[in-house]
Amino acid sequence: MSGRQRNASRGLNDLIRIYSSKLQPPDHLSFIWIVDDSDCKNSPANLPVNVHNPRPAVLDKGRKLSANRTPTGLNSLCHVCVPDSPLQGGNNAGHTVVVDSVEYDFHLLPSGIINPKVTAFIGNGVVIHLPGLFEEAAKNESKGLKGWEQRLIISDRAHIVFDFHQAVDGIQEQQRREQAGKNLGTTKKGIGPVYSAKAARSGLRICDLLSDFSQFSERYKVLAKQYKSMYPTLEMDVDGELAKLKTFAEKIEPMVRDGVHFMYEALHGPPKKILVEGANAALLDIDFGTYPFVTSSNCTVGGVCTGLGMPPQNVGAVYGVVKAYTTRVGIGAFPTEQSNDVGELLQTRGKEVGVTTGRKRRCGWLDLVLIKYAHMINGFTAIALTKLDILDVFSEIKVGMSYKVDNQMIPHFPANQEVLHRVEVQYETLPGWKCDTSAARSFEDLPENAQNYVRFIEEQLGVPVKWIGVGKSRESMIQLF
Repeated sequence: MSGRQRNASRGLNDLIRIYSSKLQPPDHLSFIWIVDDSDCKNSPANLPVNVHNPRPAVLDKGRKLSANRTPTGLNSLCHVCVPDSPLQGGNNAGHTVVVDSVEYDFHLLPSGIINPKVTAFIGNGVVIHLPGLFEEAAKNESKGLKGWEQRLIISDRAHIVFDFHQAVDGIQEQQRREQAGKNLGTTKKGIGPVYSAKAARSGLRICDLLSDFSQFSERYKVLAKQYKSMYPTLEMDVDGELAKLKTFAEKIEPMVRDGVHFMYEALHGPPKKILVEGANAALLDIDFGTYPFVTSSNCTVGGVCTGLGMPPQNVGAVYGVVKAYTTRVGIGAFPTEQSNDVGELLQTRGKEVGVTTGRKRRCGWLDLVLIKYAHMINGFTAIALTKLDILDVFSEIKVGMSYKVDNQMIPHFPANQEVLHRVEVQYETLPGWKCDTSAARSFEDLPENAQNYVRFIEEQLGVPVKWIGVGKSRESMIQLF
């Protein structure tokens, strides 16, 4: 399942990912939600299990799980769990997956596609730019990806991102700069415009492309004309794109299925493990994120059901993936941001650069207000704390505990951006450990102050930490229980 989005400053790792596992009937899916605010660089890897990896469609990609960077977070975590399945978003964000020292970059393809035993599913919640999908596949094929066409399934209800959606995205950003003096910092991949068309009921889906191409072409031309009337400077090659789409239709036809029926069979057939892959972090959610600096889909746990077409009773454990510090890509309030040597050191050591845009992520101390807020929405049953090793060089570590506005403590996470910009973070300072943790393979191997840092987070959240990441390899993911 697939989908992607992102959010960083909100303390949760850039993405939200869900790991769902169907064990014995009457099973549940276990979901891993990753929380943070970045462009999403992660690394789920090929897991040695028989997994159904459907990818949903609507969550912005930023989208994939996000534990932190590619190396330290997901790669290890995904290996411990199982392959993934995305469920929302598009190719506006990405995940880096490291397998046998080879780095694969994914934007639309579910990360679990690397595992030859995995069936990958792109769900209805995902918005798909077909040229981007095949370009991505070709790049990863050159690195060793094999047989993906036989193992990828695409929901017939997924909406299509056209080239003019991407052009409109760029025009809208330019208009924001000219009219308001600032933009939203989108990736210009057309995600906002295509979700807008979806909500306006003028979008086109994969099922439309594969049904009657003449009717599809007429509806495409009507949509293109609508955009041209709204944006007179918009340039588009209608006939050229239609010709390409006809070719892509032939290529994807063997991969397309009724997504709802596929998911139902996956959930009620022979026992299997299912990993649902989301695209951004909780604070990038269109409803609960730092609006308007958010993605265009729901990257919180509710997006699993709408992005894949599965009932809520199939959702089991929900695992929140959180970096040991906080990151964010692009514009937007970031209360614990460190615009100083601390932030620069976190960015450099953590290799905090967005996979899709190449933008440096903004970095700061762990923000428990954000994580508690994400927990209120998603209901984490356990936490995966990633990139703990990045903090190895600090003699003391600060943790954001609460917010003050106008010298008054506030018991909630502000919805309004102007208010959020004015919050004064109340910190608690903990002693660092000043030693290398990358060789630790058990909790007991960690220095005492590192153990105390983990336990402090558990106590404050009231949620146990199940995994701790101390490096980019799979062996660097410590499992506590």
